[in-house]
Amino acid sequence: MEENKMGVMPVNRLIISMSLPIMISMLVQALYNIVDSIFVAKISENALTAVSMAFPIQNLMIAVGVGTAVGVNALLARALGAKDYERVNRIAENAVFLVGVSYALFLIIGLFLVEPFYRSQTDIEEIVAFGKEYLTICCCLSFGVFTQVMFERLLQATGKTVYTMFTQGVGAIVNIIMDPIMIFGLFGCPKMGVAGAAAATVIGQIVAGILSVWLNHTKNHEVKISMKGFKLDFPVIRQIYGIGVPSIIMQAIGSVMTYGMNRILISFTSTATAVFGVYFKLQSFIFMPVFGLNNGIIPIIAYNYGARNKERVMSTIKHSIVYAMSIMVLGFLVFQLMPAWLLGLFNASETMMRIGVPALRIISISFVLAGFCIACGSVFQAMGRSVYSMVVSVARQLVVLLPTAYGLSMLGNVDAVWWAFPVAELMSLAMTVFYLLRINRNIISTL
Repeated sequence: MEENKMGVMPVNRLIISMSLPIMISMLVQALYNIVDSIFVAKISENALTAVSMAFPIQNLMIAVGVGTAVGVNALLARALGAKDYERVNRIAENAVFLVGVSYALFLIIGLFLVEPFYRSQTDIEEIVAFGKEYLTICCCLSFGVFTQVMFERLLQATGKTVYTMFTQGVGAIVNIIMDPIMIFGLFGCPKMGVAGAAAATVIGQIVAGILSVWLNHTKNHEVKISMKGFKLDFPVIRQIYGIGVPSIIMQAIGSVMTYGMNRILISFTSTATAVFGVYFKLQSFIFMPVFGLNNGIIPIIAYNYGARNKERVMSTIKHSIVYAMSIMVLGFLVFQLMPAWLLGLFNASETMMRIGVPALRIISISFVLAGFCIACGSVFQAMGRSVYSMVVSVARQLVVLLPTAYGLSMLGNVDAVWWAFPVAELMSLAMTVFYLLRINRNIISTL
């Protein structure tokens, strides 16, 4: 087979060709997350709060799907770099099995744990009712998102990132179109409210999942999946989760942090919780392109690490840090200059504006530092040191952010709570620099 472009194309052009399609598709995905909440906000503020409170479980779902796929992606890219195509196919077939395992886990959560989850956060019955309606659908029909995520990563691992732009774009567009139709009962569809928002989301995910499977079958000729006579390969699964579990934990920690922040903020008012939910929707529009950049970077670094090409590894790392921090500077400026306009998209009340404007300005101070840390996290994952990212994430969100937020909440002023984010990011920066220097000394310098 001819040499993969990840080993020969000029690094700057390679990063753009690999990352830009993913960044665009993730921007579209961030857009539909925002549009989803904009429509829900038209029902009521309690409906918006209920959907916001669903974030820890939805984030956990993404953590399991993406974390598993990160392990598959890195392992697959290394096997491609070493030109071991039999191993490539074996990894991909075990990845398909893990999609089914992930879905079974969240089906159980959807059937039995949604109501207890909401009641542990609030005793407002309307929020619990809205939340149960919304999250049960998202969990019980989550097979679409697990299929989509895994098969998109199979495309990314072989450098075919442009196709993930199609899958995510189509899924997002389907969601955006179906949202108002199903929420408000247009064109003869029954008016479903928050259940309609959930249904639109899972329909978009299922469509994207089907498309990603088809594209792998027709376009991804470097990976051949045949489940006929399939046997579990436990060493491969162990290696997938050796890379993927730290990533899963790292992202799942976001669920714990969000759950904890919701409980801290609702002690002030449910509006503060709604503001936090709106912030997460808005920041995804800034962070998603950086995560898209990382998804393009990981297979490049992993491939050239497998090929023992130090120069291309170092060049990729430097470019990724510059691009990530540049995106975050733009996000910082938007949040500083236009917070009222951003909140106005969600029908923000006067109380929401009063709480939300300082919240967006204070939290966004941490954006530029976060860009550096996220870019370095992709280096850790590609080098098989995902545990570094996990340690940094645990320290930032659980050891520093939540305790700091709780301590500041004791001052009795909700504005003080938001300062926990810049404080936590400073600690994250120090730890990230330490681990990056260690990887450079112990791994990269030996290539």
